Amino acid sequence: MLGFLKEPLVVTAKINVNLVALTVVGFINRLWGLCYPRAVVFDEVYYGQFVSLYMKRIFFVDDSGPPFGHMLLASGGYLGGFDGNFLWNRIGAEYSTNVPVWSLRLLPALAGALCVPLAYQILVELHFSHCAALGAALLILLENSLITQSRFMLLESILIFFILLAVLSYLKFYNLQKHSAFSGSWWFWLLLTGVACSCAVGVKYMGLFTYMLLLVTAGLHFWHMIGDQNLSNVSLLCHFLARALALIIIPVGLYLSFFYVHLALLYRSGPHDQIMTSAFQASLEGGLARITQGQPLEVAYGSQITLRNVLGKPMQCWLHSHTNTYPIRYENGRGSSHQQQVTCYPFKDVNNWWIVKDPGMQQLVVSNPPRPVRHGHIVQLVHGITTRYLNTHDVAAPLSPHSQEVSCYIDYNISMPAQNLWRVEIVNRESDTDVWKTILSEVRFVHVNTSAVLKASGLIGASLPEWGYRQLEVVGEKLSKGYHQSMVWNVEEHRYGKSQEQKEREVELHSPTQMDISKNLSFMAKFTELQWKILTLKNEDTEHKYSSSALDWITMDTNIAYWLHPTSGAQIHLLGNVATWASANAATLAYLCLSLWYLLRRRRQIYDIPEGVPALPVCVQVEPGACSALSCPLLSPADAWQLWVSAGGVCAGGWAVNYLPFFLMEKTLFLYHYLPAVTFQILLIPVVLQHLGDHLCRSVLLKSMFSALIVGWFSWVYFVYCTFSPVTYGQPALSLSELKALRWRDTWNILLRKQ
Repeated sequence: MLGFLKEPLVVTAKINVNLVALTVVGFINRLWGLCYPRAVVFDEVYYGQFVSLYMKRIFFVDDSGPPFGHMLLASGGYLGGFDGNFLWNRIGAEYSTNVPVWSLRLLPALAGALCVPLAYQILVELHFSHCAALGAALLILLENSLITQSRFMLLESILIFFILLAVLSYLKFYNLQKHSAFSGSWWFWLLLTGVACSCAVGVKYMGLFTYMLLLVTAGLHFWHMIGDQNLSNVSLLCHFLARALALIIIPVGLYLSFFYVHLALLYRSGPHDQIMTSAFQASLEGGLARITQGQPLEVAYGSQITLRNVLGKPMQCWLHSHTNTYPIRYENGRGSSHQQQVTCYPFKDVNNWWIVKDPGMQQLVVSNPPRPVRHGHIVQLVHGITTRYLNTHDVAAPLSPHSQEVSCYIDYNISMPAQNLWRVEIVNRESDTDVWKTILSEVRFVHVNTSAVLKASGLIGASLPEWGYRQLEVVGEKLSKGYHQSMVWNVEEHRYGKSQEQKEREVELHSPTQMDISKNLSFMAKFTELQWKILTLKNEDTEHKYSSSALDWITMDTNIAYWLHPTSGAQIHLLGNVATWASANAATLAYLCLSLWYLLRRRRQIYDIPEGVPALPVCVQVEPGACSALSCPLLSPADAWQLWVSAGGVCAGGWAVNYLPFFLMEKTLFLYHYLPAVTFQILLIPVVLQHLGDHLCRSVLLKSMFSALIVGWFSWVYFVYCTFSPVTYGQPALSLSELKALRWRDTWNILLRKQ
């Protein structure tokens, strides 16, 4: 029974020493001196604010992208015991003792270190030699810009990690396709592809570029599968459903989960929630929720309300009036009605209160039982403090002469009758009998006499002059096709009016409400609103000292000074390895020229590289990376063309999709936006070098000379890395003459402190 104990239990493992060594060296390269400098470095001042808000559970909106990357950075703060108490207001500010610098910078550094073995594995899975794969990994290891970006609390290294992981996972999945379809490892790599793509998009929307590239690649592969007569219709359907599940459904679900966790963590009101709708704000703890707690849900005749414009940008504002009137004549000579001003005011004020009145009755209190206002009902809006009626007429607005003036009517006993009837139109109604609801209903007010729509034109135009206290203009928009958000309003604060007498009513307007009502939004409602705000919210783009154009990136005519020591010459710059970037450009140009040359020759039936079966990448029964196309007896020469095309689709294609879209973007651009693209471009260098060595260097002498050139070139890469290491790691501090010697280009802004 115990006979199995007579023999020792043996476990064998196959370890790739190259991969292990690259991983270890990558960790040393990225993690060395991670706490230095113990000061805020460049965009840490930006991301650190969000980390603090996560620690305090305060809601925020970042228009730069989804929340997953911010949550990853915040996890470092959480694990390090950060309490969120630090003022992120200045680059170079020294961190206080409560800030766990090492923990906050750890995750980006780990992601940057893991990019080194990922680069190695990608070349192996593309069926290039281990030598070429080792070269790709070393180029990533010695790339100064990637080192700098991965050593601080920034997102680019995390983004690049997930991008490379997605590419590697897809290549591994595809290489298992022919012989191990639907196996456990096949499913693992397919699912990991979708997860990595979703994580890349969740870190920054730049991840969409690589995700789209992989989706297109998967689509092309499936198109070729359709032509395979060995696959049945059922098998094809299963393949399609597996890809749809792993590459579309799961990534979308995972993307939604990022927002779910984000909203679950940030449940407290803060300074950023003012751009959200009243319903969203009311769902947060504190802030508007504290003010609106206990409000009645249904607006009734006699209700006292404040009306907030739904647009909410560039600032939130409420329908407002005060005793001042429009000037008899404006500066341009046009006349006004001299009626009481109506504006949109960006602050809470007692003059923001209005009373919903039934035109057929005189009372300004809510009846018992209340009579709710429904879609299509006609109302009058009475200003709570001055008791004048909201009015519009055929008089040009002060700043928008093509629109009607909106006022509170004053009877001057002249031939200008009151026109104060408004029809309530609920924009987001489910039926034509919907009741007007507090916070939830988005309404338009359509003037009965002129069909003009009440609009906060000042949100998309200029503010009123001094006579209007620089408040925002409100007009009656006559030519209204569809609706703009500036024409839509929602009730934010609401109470049922009980006092008929004006003095008692004024006291009532200052008092809190006391009825309980729940206004919790569903997750999907919150997600939709937050996603829309992220996509549409635009901060004013200002010219930054270190901003650049996409054309500057290729030749690295620009740099970014990340940090400067307050007393010594120590400094950190985002600068690429000049040798690597120049070689990457040369490799890209060589690949494009050679590909065009090969295609032209093929049109003339001249096959410099024999054409194999259309597949991307090649699937053969040989360990990936064991040999190159010509030196391996198991790979036919016909497969060499597919190796070339495959590498181009991944490396050159990855560079193109991550670079070219920036020419279409109207935003402030920085050199770090180019890092995902240049990573793919660097992977193309060993691809081109191996291709040249296999196909152009046929004799032993040529191969020896070519190898010697590669050694010399790589020594140049290492020399540049060492030369710029002091401004990559920030130490040691350099003298003034040494710093001047690093200014290889006149356009580089190396900081020189007078001594």
